[in-house]
Amino acid sequence: MKKIVTGIVAHVDAGKTTLSEVLLYKTGALRKLGRVDKGDAFLDPDQLEKQRGITIYSHEAQFTYQDLAITLLDTPGYIDFVAQTEQVLQVLDYAILVVDATSGLTGSTTSLWRLLERYQVPTFIFINKVDSVGADPQAVLSQLQSRFSAGCLPFDSPLASGTIEDIASQDEEALTEYLENGELADPTIQRLIKQRLVFPCYRGSALKLTGIDQLLAGLKRWTLPFKAHQEFGARVFKVSHDGNDRLTWVRVTGGKLLAKAELADGQKADQLRDYNGRKFTIQQEVAPGDVCAIAGPSATFPGQGLGSEQDQDQVQFQPVLTYAVDPQGNDLHRCLVALRQLADEDPQLRVSWSEHLQEIHVNLMGTVQLEILQQLLDQRFGLQLGFDQGQILYKETITGPVEGVGHFEPLRHYAEVHLLLEPGKAGSGVQVANTCRTDVLSHNWQEQIMTSLGAKEHLGVLIGAPLTDVKITLIGGRGSIVHSVGGDFREATWRAVRQGLIELRAQGKCQLLEPRYRYRLTLPQEMVGRAINDLQKMHGSFELSAEGALTTITGTAPVATMRDYQQEVRNYTHGQGQLECIVAGYQPCHDAAAVVEPCLRSGGRPRQHPGLGLLCPRCWLPRSLGPAARDGALSIPEEVKNHLCQNGKDDFLLLF
Repeated sequence: MKKIVTGIVAHVDAGKTTLSEVLLYKTGALRKLGRVDKGDAFLDPDQLEKQRGITIYSHEAQFTYQDLAITLLDTPGYIDFVAQTEQVLQVLDYAILVVDATSGLTGSTTSLWRLLERYQVPTFIFINKVDSVGADPQAVLSQLQSRFSAGCLPFDSPLASGTIEDIASQDEEALTEYLENGELADPTIQRLIKQRLVFPCYRGSALKLTGIDQLLAGLKRWTLPFKAHQEFGARVFKVSHDGNDRLTWVRVTGGKLLAKAELADGQKADQLRDYNGRKFTIQQEVAPGDVCAIAGPSATFPGQGLGSEQDQDQVQFQPVLTYAVDPQGNDLHRCLVALRQLADEDPQLRVSWSEHLQEIHVNLMGTVQLEILQQLLDQRFGLQLGFDQGQILYKETITGPVEGVGHFEPLRHYAEVHLLLEPGKAGSGVQVANTCRTDVLSHNWQEQIMTSLGAKEHLGVLIGAPLTDVKITLIGGRGSIVHSVGGDFREATWRAVRQGLIELRAQGKCQLLEPRYRYRLTLPQEMVGRAINDLQKMHGSFELSAEGALTTITGTAPVATMRDYQQEVRNYTHGQGQLECIVAGYQPCHDAAAVVEPCLRSGGRPRQHPGLGLLCPRCWLPRSLGPAARDGALSIPEEVKNHLCQNGKDDFLLLF
């Protein structure tokens, strides 16, 4: 029997979970058809999902259709939870992209398409809700072909001659076969789909159970079975908690996973669970290609590779807002423990304890995720917590190269490190390399330096924001056989990074980056003038396209200026306008001077520290020092330096 793992992805309200439910019902895996709006959907079993009528977590279901066995992974639709969807994409053989025939290709759909392209996931497309008022499936198909790929083609049964010709035109080898034989063999079409040259499109209504048989038949006919590696390998795509059990969800890519087997760093697979909705059976082994949940490991993380698999890079969609937690009378330690358990499931939360502010901070994508987080804390831990209004997560980069030199030589210690800092590609993060020869610096010391470079998050010297899009190369160094120890090179390495950044700041080659939204604003034509005026004030770019009585404006704008604009759109359009925003990455800050120079006047609420008084919300120095300290005109008192150094904030002293 052919086995595949497929995932259903879609923007919110496209009918993704309904389609999942219908696929299970039509294949006999469910006796009764559940409904999202009634809170009894098979793949929305969590209490919070039932209450809100949305998918928050990815869930697994299994069904068979004739001789095809499918493991189905349902994914969240809200863009606030897109990181979870992205993790699931890493383990799929095929994806089903659901598109709403009434709303067409939204910004969320476009973002999902880019993720599918990034992970090279072969994709079937289901145009849903074709029976709804205002549905135009043919227009949606045209959009798919013009905006996504010319290979998005209708796969009616049987395939029309025109469709076969269009399929052949996507590949030279297939075109030759078609010209010679007048047709295409099934294996050829399967290959084109697998190579993401062709994307079969089906249409129907999941709620009315139409078009489902054609989709199932297409999955059976046009998919290829999973090919496993000989050596054991598996990829982690999710971490969850079931009572006291911590579960690591994996897709086995090679070999067999056996119960009690050692996975990584001494962690063992105490129990293997095969889930179908909420229910599970315990297995003694898991075959290659299958999905399971492992009870036992305590330090796994989404994206981790086990066995022969390598760890994946961090997900593309990262939070752009940071919030301070208001404990509202609850014990801070209890709050931190609860939040860290949630961050274990979703590492993008980045829960951190700020010693200097005596506060807990979390990173989030948006307000929906914040609301869900508050409800989770209440339901699972009995904690009613508040959060502040949130601040923008800025990043810093460099625009020129520099050699940073770090020395660490107190009594009976010595280390010297030379690093080359260069601008990296946009979105590349911090990359490290080594070109140092062993006759210059021993291999052991080089390894210590390279380990130290990856041991912490490096911070910029403009406002202390995380450093990104930088390549750091080890080019030289010195040590002492008598005095040098491992910790010496760690200190020298970090000092070399900071010294290089300080020199670049003096040259004006440090740059502040801010997150930007890619937005799609639809509103009546008579209100376009107001919208364009607002967008110009928000430093946004825009393009207009008219569709009947409505105008669609697309472009990008800073998160800092647009984050609260959705409510304003609803107000001045009297509910007729719709704004959809998706994080589009980081670009140079539109008002860097306002953020960097007058730290205390750039927005954000000063924090009260019991020993140092009010602290600046950006550079964390006492407010009493004033902007003069940041201009180097005022020395920093020793007690302040000592406080910051004792709490691991020596990076921020280098702002001055």
